[in-house]
Amino acid sequence: MRIFSGIQPTGTKHLGNYVGAIRQYVEGQDRGDPAIYCIVDLHAVTVPYEPAQLRERVLDTTATLIAAGLDPERCVLFRQGDVTEHAELSWLLTSVTAVGELNRMHQFRDKSAAQRELVSAGLLFYPVLQAADVLLYRADEVPVGEDQREHLELMRDVARRFNARFGEDILVVPEHRIPTVGARIMDLQEPTRKMSTTGGSVEGTVYVLDEPKAIEKKVRRAVTDAEDPFTIRRDPKGKPGVTNLIDLTAVARGVSPDEVIASLEGARGYGDLKLAAAEAITTMLAPVRERYAELRADEAGLEAILEAGAERARALARPVLADVREAMGVGARAR
Repeated sequence: MRIFSGIQPTGTKHLGNYVGAIRQYVEGQDRGDPAIYCIVDLHAVTVPYEPAQLRERVLDTTATLIAAGLDPERCVLFRQGDVTEHAELSWLLTSVTAVGELNRMHQFRDKSAAQRELVSAGLLFYPVLQAADVLLYRADEVPVGEDQREHLELMRDVARRFNARFGEDILVVPEHRIPTVGARIMDLQEPTRKMSTTGGSVEGTVYVLDEPKAIEKKVRRAVTDAEDPFTIRRDPKGKPGVTNLIDLTAVARGVSPDEVIASLEGARGYGDLKLAAAEAITTMLAPVRERYAELRADEAGLEAILEAGAERARALARPVLADVREAMGVGARAR
């Protein structure tokens, strides 16, 4: 079982990132053979950014991942831009990717609408690079949040199309792994929208490195509803705010939503649910926040980890890219 996933180095990681991706990475590092995790700085340049800030955020993300439990000795952790095979395979895969498919991607439509001065071609071809990231390692499984399901389906189509055109079993068609609970963490202030660093509200976004008081304040102000009589139950459409708090508590405690509801049977109001959620989230994130500060201070150590990971990644990527080039008739014939 080979596992691959990439994570953006944009912004401070929030609770949705932690639940939907980072915790899955930690769990997968002992199942993967190997588990490969990539900080996708090439993806980050598809929207306006500051170069110096990008380098800093790569290190921020590296420290966060290790603080959360990733062990570079038990997985392959590297920076995407250090492995040029990603970019080359991305270009080769454009030959089996339809422009119409890319135009229909929700992420392209949403982000291009926000880029008034320049809608970059990179934004359109983002899913092709994402497909290359995974297919380059013949990964069997990709741990993602619910919002990435569309991109996973595209890369599966690309792999099938490539194999049909150039030879069966050259690329592996990957499967997604989406958490059964907490696959889509919602904004605490706007519970019909997912939690996001860029599109969400400041008060509704809990960051992995938030202090306990900040977490408590945000959760205490979370939107529930004005239903009368008061009930604590899961109802994503009718009670999205309450459902989100139940799911957050369940994820943080490592129990089912039904167990959370049962534990609050005698609750007098939504304040009790918010208190339970705040305590559970704070307890879950405390070890990460505490370890992060020490790790982030050692920039040379973080760079060494990324460099070592890139060497391991290149060793895995080279033979796959060679097979693709040979099958497509690109470059000199393999000897």
